[in-house]
Amino acid sequence: MVVPSPVTVSSDADVPAGQAVPVVELGGSHVAGALVGPDGNPPVIRKLITAPVDPAASAGVLLDAVLRCARALDAPAGARWGVAVPGPFDYAAGVAWYRGVAKFDSLYGVDVGARLRDGLGPGAAADLVFLGDAEAFALGEWVFGAGRSYRRILGVTLGTGVGASFLDGGIAVVGGPDVPPAGRADLLTVNDRPLEESVSTRAIVEQYARAGGPSSSAEEIAERARGGEERARGVLDETFAILGAALAPWVASFGAEVVVVGGAMVQSWDLIAAPLRRGMGAGTNGDPADATADAQPMLVPATHPDHAAFFGAAHRAAGPDQ
Repeated sequence: MVVPSPVTVSSDADVPAGQAVPVVELGGSHVAGALVGPDGNPPVIRKLITAPVDPAASAGVLLDAVLRCARALDAPAGARWGVAVPGPFDYAAGVAWYRGVAKFDSLYGVDVGARLRDGLGPGAAADLVFLGDAEAFALGEWVFGAGRSYRRILGVTLGTGVGASFLDGGIAVVGGPDVPPAGRADLLTVNDRPLEESVSTRAIVEQYARAGGPSSSAEEIAERARGGEERARGVLDETFAILGAALAPWVASFGAEVVVVGGAMVQSWDLIAAPLRRGMGAGTNGDPADATADAQPMLVPATHPDHAAFFGAAHRAAGPDQ
């Protein structure tokens, strides 16, 4: 089943030609805002604001951080805003339903759309167009980046957790037998445990510590792996082979032509690409030795890893109502 997403919360006006599109993105550890020029390939980021957030903070603190970022953009009055947020979230209603995902629990049941409209003030936003952060990334790469030559793509974001969006002709597939529940990778399990307990920055750090490594960040572990430390390399190899195997059945059932990978961890593409590809082969065919380049879709890093989500959210906000 192909379900158009996102849905505009309200609909009053289109973005005039040549006017920048304001976008806000709430990630696992940050909030960011951008003014995106509607023209160009890729579009121009005219202004960019970023700030860290504590995912365990109160609803008031989190929403205040989002509003400060949004106001700092000095967006044109009456614009349609793109708002990219992780799930679980009711994108049609603009309501958050975070629970049991290790972030943003304080926003459970909060009408984020109403709070943003009130906080921005009368006339500031004609529409708020909500979409998933992984969908915004995948859409940006589909229109302007590594996925532009394909119809069916899987966009994967690797950071504090794992995000995924299955796009068919630019529309997110969020139901049916060909994709995970709600089209979300974070709902997958490995050995009866949530995927993100095995694949996330937190999981990498914990696994490295269990292997006897010193206290480190995921970035430091990657640097040690590049420096030849076998323990660090082993942790990354195992982590991304697990991810590849978890995604492989859905890549096959969906018929993805390309898998585009973004997020903070893509900076370590030189370390994660090979085990991810091996895992995808094992997950599809049962034996890594059976995996061939011809049997798998293209696996590529994002062309615009830092800005694809902005591009995708702006493209959706600037387009016709879904």
